[in-house]
Amino acid sequence: MTGWIGISLGDVTGIGPEVALKAVAAETPNDDTRYLLIGNALGADRLCRKLGLSLPLERFSGYGGSGRIFVVNPLPGPLPENLPAGSPAAAHAAVAWLRDGAERCLRHELDAIVTAPVNKEAIIRAGHPFTGQTEFLSELAHAKRTAMMLLGHDDRGRWLRVALATVHVSIKSVPGKLTVAKVELAIELAAQACHDLQLPRARVAVCGLNPHAGEGGEFGDEEIKIITPTVQAAQKRGFDVIGPLSGDTVFHYALRGDFDAVVAMYHDQGLAPLKAVAFDTGVNWTLGLPFIRTSPDHGTAYDIAGKGTANPSSMIAAIRLAKQLAKTRA
Repeated sequence: MTGWIGISLGDVTGIGPEVALKAVAAETPNDDTRYLLIGNALGADRLCRKLGLSLPLERFSGYGGSGRIFVVNPLPGPLPENLPAGSPAAAHAAVAWLRDGAERCLRHELDAIVTAPVNKEAIIRAGHPFTGQTEFLSELAHAKRTAMMLLGHDDRGRWLRVALATVHVSIKSVPGKLTVAKVELAIELAAQACHDLQLPRARVAVCGLNPHAGEGGEFGDEEIKIITPTVQAAQKRGFDVIGPLSGDTVFHYALRGDFDAVVAMYHDQGLAPLKAVAFDTGVNWTLGLPFIRTSPDHGTAYDIAGKGTANPSSMIAAIRLAKQLAKTRA
């Protein structure tokens, strides 16, 4: 059966629509997947012509159409052309398109949603309470046990898969927000992600929070009070997990294949090494949602928007992961 992948086009003043169209053009010949682009239809038409893409974009009127690539805009009208970077109109539209795609997934109309980049600052300035797409989708789906995983491979095909115990919080607030429940959840969801990816094992390494995993309490006691007891409890429950390990070495061992996934304690601890080895192929995958959601692991890149030079590799990887997971679930 032909599957449906939704793609919310994100902030139109960024590179989201460009990488989405380039990625769909690259992926369409590979299988019979059908795509629903959720965004500004007239803008997508104009951008296709500007990029020299011969995508047969059709207006969406229902899931029974015979085409392959459809565009739908839940807003009452198209956006103006040539909006400035971070425009409130673009921010309002990005939120509306994200919401529409998620609601279609919740109604089981789409097999997965791939979300193009949005700009959090622009969305907040436009009047929306917004921490990030992960948190927005979790709240919309009433999913209380979710986590962010970033995954990608280097030019030798070696993978890093990183789940985060805390996400969009300041560094100074991480120790106070790090709890047994959050570390436990990240371990569980990281292991489940390995199974969803149909890996032969699910060996998870857990980072310490402090340098050298705390040096036995010399540099902090989060390892002693929170991380070690959580890892030990997970081991007793049958999880193949080890830690806390020093954050300055664990990603080296994961990259060479000793571990299938790593649980990082905070955002940059996990994303800095991931982006160092997989900047162009990284994918953001929200674990624990009742539907599949992936996203390219980059932002709106206002500085190159409209120039036609944006690299679609991360969006291609996000679409491929969404299709892989949808096939496995089916």
